[in-house]
Amino acid sequence: MKLSQLLEGIEYTLIQGNIEIEISDIIYDSRKVEKGTAFVCLKGYNVDGHKFAADAVAKGASALIVSDSVEAPEDVAVVKVEDTREALAYLSANLFDNPAEELTTIAITGTKGKTTTVAMIKRILECAGIKSGTIGTLGIIIGSEHIKTDNTTPESYEVQKAMRAMVDAGCKAMIIEASSIGLKWHRVDAIEFDYGIFTNFSHDHIGGAEHKDMDEYLACKAMLFKKCKTGIINRDDKKWQDIIKDCTCDIITYGFDKECDFIASDDKLLSKAGFLGVQFKLSGKRDMNVDVAIPGHFSVYNALAALSVCASMGISDENIIEGLKSVAVKGRVEIVPVPGNYTLLIDYAHNALSMENVLTTLRQYKPNRLITLFGAGGNRPKVRRYEMGETSGRLSDLSVITEDNSRFEDVMDIIEDIKVGIAKTDGKYVVVPNRKDAIKYCIDNAEDGDIIVLAGKGHEDYQEIKGVKYHMDERELIADILAGK
Repeated sequence: MKLSQLLEGIEYTLIQGNIEIEISDIIYDSRKVEKGTAFVCLKGYNVDGHKFAADAVAKGASALIVSDSVEAPEDVAVVKVEDTREALAYLSANLFDNPAEELTTIAITGTKGKTTTVAMIKRILECAGIKSGTIGTLGIIIGSEHIKTDNTTPESYEVQKAMRAMVDAGCKAMIIEASSIGLKWHRVDAIEFDYGIFTNFSHDHIGGAEHKDMDEYLACKAMLFKKCKTGIINRDDKKWQDIIKDCTCDIITYGFDKECDFIASDDKLLSKAGFLGVQFKLSGKRDMNVDVAIPGHFSVYNALAALSVCASMGISDENIIEGLKSVAVKGRVEIVPVPGNYTLLIDYAHNALSMENVLTTLRQYKPNRLITLFGAGGNRPKVRRYEMGETSGRLSDLSVITEDNSRFEDVMDIIEDIKVGIAKTDGKYVVVPNRKDAIKYCIDNAEDGDIIVLAGKGHEDYQEIKGVKYHMDERELIADILAGK
């Protein structure tokens, strides 16, 4: 594609060279530059891409997209823009022929619930026969293809490339987690979303390189509602009016408040062996009884967000009910089928706060025993181990202490630190250093009505030891144990 075509919709100044040259690809990592590419000089937390402009030219870059002055040979096109991150989004959209225009696009922002809400929407759309791709914490998922990503919201180039792949794969919808950093750093620019969802707002990501204060954090989340046609808002959240104060979209609300468009009431927990969930009545724009296959009262809010967008898309009550009743989120209170009369689940809880949240939620189901299997990461602050040990000791009937990603530390040293935390409580515990052996111990000793949580790994499918990542998927370990392997 010609550089002039890639620059459509962008305000720029041509410093030197010719914009009618052919560009083979857009690159923002100088290590990946090849002959005939355009190099975009991004400014990151610690690295400024302008410092690598000369290196990019030496590797064959035909054009440089800059916001600061750089020196380059006369035959290299140099294009100056106000913000190279914003420009990257539009360059990428043009390169991949604006795939968002061929999809129903849904973006979700909020402190908590994004990953679960993405899964709920995807499941409902699947029940309606609508193939969807997703982008978020679990990576880029297109059908059976799973591409790992470094960030919840990848760089705009990866977002646009993924959407083009979705279109090519026959997807009709795309659901993305729009993190505050993703919004701040223009990763979802060049997309006018059909729907934007706000889940909730609480303290997170403050200080350091991410957000200077809570006001900026809130303002970044609010950006989504200037980038979408319809905003779907949790009206029960204290910050909901601040989120939509300067919005440019239509607004639909959900919550328990009687003023909402989609209103939940009469929520109650559902529990049986192999199933933990929640049930509620929906009124307002739709009337139905809803069962959600994810535990905890908070699941009602995620379900409301999902059904609000799907109902607005015209999805039937039957598909919404079926989708929410059968949804599962990999590694997030993910129930694994077992033959016994107990419940076994996998969860990503890998620090004291997330462990507190999941165990408190599961306590509400009044299990016979709540058993928590967990370890702690090596080469991380020891205080995390103490806190995790104390949290599990306080909230579990039995803690099964084992390995996690030990990295360059000895597993037994990590376990001793965890025991320091447990010793502050009256909690019972056993130590089984090998994780597969520990899972087998839990299964072999399960009693009717128990809830067993395998905490820490979640969606991860590896174990990191001495700098090497070995394949390890807990779902496979469970299947092997049940098969007697």
